[in-house]
Amino acid sequence: MKKSYKHDFLPIILGSDENAYGTARLFREAYPEITPLLLCTQQLVPTRHSHLFLCRIIPNFEREDVFPDALLGILRQCAKEYGKLLVIPCSDYYTGLLCRHYDHFEGLIANRFIPETLLETFDTKDRFYALCEKYGLDYPKTLVCEKDDRASAVDQMPFGFPIVVKPENSNSLDYLRCHFEGQKKVFFFHSREEYLKMIEAMDASGYSGKLILQEFIPGGDDAMRVLNSYSDLDGKVRAMCLGQPVLEYYDPKSVGNYAAIISRGDQALYEKMQAFLEELGYVGFSNIDMKYDCRTGRYLLFEINPRLGRSSYFCRAAGINMMKLLAEDTVYGRRADCICNQNTALWLNVPQGILNRYVKNGDLLHEIKGCKATHTLFCRGDLSAQRLYRLLRYYAAQYHNFRDYYFDKEKDFAKK
Repeated sequence: MKKSYKHDFLPIILGSDENAYGTARLFREAYPEITPLLLCTQQLVPTRHSHLFLCRIIPNFEREDVFPDALLGILRQCAKEYGKLLVIPCSDYYTGLLCRHYDHFEGLIANRFIPETLLETFDTKDRFYALCEKYGLDYPKTLVCEKDDRASAVDQMPFGFPIVVKPENSNSLDYLRCHFEGQKKVFFFHSREEYLKMIEAMDASGYSGKLILQEFIPGGDDAMRVLNSYSDLDGKVRAMCLGQPVLEYYDPKSVGNYAAIISRGDQALYEKMQAFLEELGYVGFSNIDMKYDCRTGRYLLFEINPRLGRSSYFCRAAGINMMKLLAEDTVYGRRADCICNQNTALWLNVPQGILNRYVKNGDLLHEIKGCKATHTLFCRGDLSAQRLYRLLRYYAAQYHNFRDYYFDKEKDFAKK
């Protein structure tokens, strides 16, 4: 006799940032009878005072020696009441933990993740760019250096200043837990002296990971592109959505993340990336960052993240619910033809006033003023007085962040 469950499935979301909130919101929009479970070490502002999910705080949940057994216990408990369990990581370190320990949860998680070997390829820039070479994908001129070679690397670059510098994985715990003056996720340098000053501070902090030095590709924030996709359990791409960032964040903790995105369509790019992902046998979500090089007319790949990012709700603004695609595939076995977005829609994670002040492309600014904006965090029906107060303060703080940290990549950096 078939066992009767409380619900067909339960989404278990790992994290508590904008990405986690947007993921919960997508599930509730598609399946209002389902209340996701959110697991985290602490609840951040984006998910506080929300009733879209149940939240369970687990001390040290992100630690390698805590995560596997803690999650296993929760999965076993939830499996008694739900037909299938979907686990959605909302950060790089949770994604890594799931990929490394997936066998520990055998038979309990309905969705799949890429193998650890492919994850390591994506996380290791020299391996990733070798993969790009193999499949004919363009990428920026890059130099990868070990800890002991950081100072000398600047004299070995096959390109000149200005340069972009970043840790091999700026979201890794070993980088997030070290601290030094001027620490950022991404650095921009005009000169050798500026670079060496940062290296001295980084070395003193104890950070031992690799460092990535890259040529600066001309263009401001709006030259960036982000492509989100979902590949089903058989490795077939079921949805792709391209976004053009309108504005990025500039404060040290968030620099490089997107503050506003307008969705676009590019069929040639969709077809090229679909072929690449399917040849890899890729499964699950991907978040691909690239930049359009106006000198060559090509897209240069920076990285592939095997999870959706904090700006991924821009796909919903364009009409694609990525979580519904996941559930339809893994829970119900229903698959349709691949959706390649062609809609134009605006997603924001900052007040509109910031765009009016800091977007320098006049044509783009005119276009976005004609778009109705979608915000991840402002969900109708989930705006209690406490939540609304915190969100308004959170948004208002962005005016201070942009005032203190913004610079024009075209005028203040590239042409300095």
